[in-house]
Amino acid sequence: MNRRISFYLTVFTALLYQIGSVDSVVVPATNCYVLDNSSHIYDFSNWNGHLFEYDGGSTDCAIRFCKDVETRSQSGYVGFGKFEGFNYFVAGSERYNFVQEFYNGDLQHCETSHDKRGRTAQLNIICGDCPNAQCKSELGCVCNVSFESDCRIIVELAIPCEKPGSRVFEGFTVGYHPRSWEIVYNGMTQYGYEKAYKDYSFDTDQSRISLYMTAVASLSQLVQKPTVTVSPKTGLEVTLSGSAATGSPPTTLSPTLLNIDCRCQTARDDPYEVQLTIPVEGYDPIQFSLTKMCESEQNEAGTSSKGWALFGIFSCIFFVISTLFCCGGFIYKTQVQRQHGIDALPGMTILSACLETVSGVGGYMRADDFNGAYASQASWTREPVSDAGSSRKSERRYGT
Repeated sequence: MNRRISFYLTVFTALLYQIGSVDSVVVPATNCYVLDNSSHIYDFSNWNGHLFEYDGGSTDCAIRFCKDVETRSQSGYVGFGKFEGFNYFVAGSERYNFVQEFYNGDLQHCETSHDKRGRTAQLNIICGDCPNAQCKSELGCVCNVSFESDCRIIVELAIPCEKPGSRVFEGFTVGYHPRSWEIVYNGMTQYGYEKAYKDYSFDTDQSRISLYMTAVASLSQLVQKPTVTVSPKTGLEVTLSGSAATGSPPTTLSPTLLNIDCRCQTARDDPYEVQLTIPVEGYDPIQFSLTKMCESEQNEAGTSSKGWALFGIFSCIFFVISTLFCCGGFIYKTQVQRQHGIDALPGMTILSACLETVSGVGGYMRADDFNGAYASQASWTREPVSDAGSSRKSERRYGT
């Protein structure tokens, strides 16, 4: 019975290992990590800020892992630099596994230091025990402290190193621009793209996502064709195109393009997770996730039908309201205001005022005004008619 349980546990562990082996290489939560000479990642986030003390007689040394180094004496504390980023944690050589650099310590009496960076420190890390096996703690100890000068200190530290993680394909980047790396930087998936996040999702109307990939030219041939998986499996159609989809090797000078075309077949409130995997020969695969929202279905061309439906609804409403307004206004003017013809059309008064303002003369003229104006013009041009009787009298007067 025990053998059977042990067998099942072994199989289960193997399955977990296989599942974990295809996980993406995600950038650690802190900058307290390092890549060894074989590109395997060591995550020391659990050691971040751990205090190591060294009793050096007149001067004691205190090291906070991935934080800072300082000396403590009766005269006070003197800072020998701070740990500022990933570039200051590198693989070592010879008997040292890793090296940390600390810069920008106290500047007093060290004003002439390189780049005026003040006091500095170098931490040489040994995975295991000190050469003389002097560590009594399971968490490691300081083996030796030496001063190169008053402005620089060298510390040897022995700790039980973490197990090596995935093998990182260094120099590989993925971004939305040929010279950007928002998604993958130095072979590691950045935060926000290791799984689906609704806050970082793409809208329904954005049917195409373009990504650019770069790699070190000498290792670019190791990059293979990407594959895509969608969760849930149905409801979102995803196709890949571009030079990256055909397996072209990416380089820093010639990035490859990967177009991701998405078409929403089923609308849902929760987003879809589009997971892309880029196999790399001899390294752990590059894997990251994009989040896609599908608030409405899309046709074959990839355009959303929701927008056209809203446009059609609003157009019908506008047409009905306009028709009712025109008919109601026409009936009101003909029955109440007793206007006829073109005068009864709604809006003609406003149109006439606008035309009159623009042209400076009378614009539209009502029918009765037009008839009145015609009559006045006729009366103005008509010659006066003399009285017939008076004409005869004058004729008689001149004839006599």
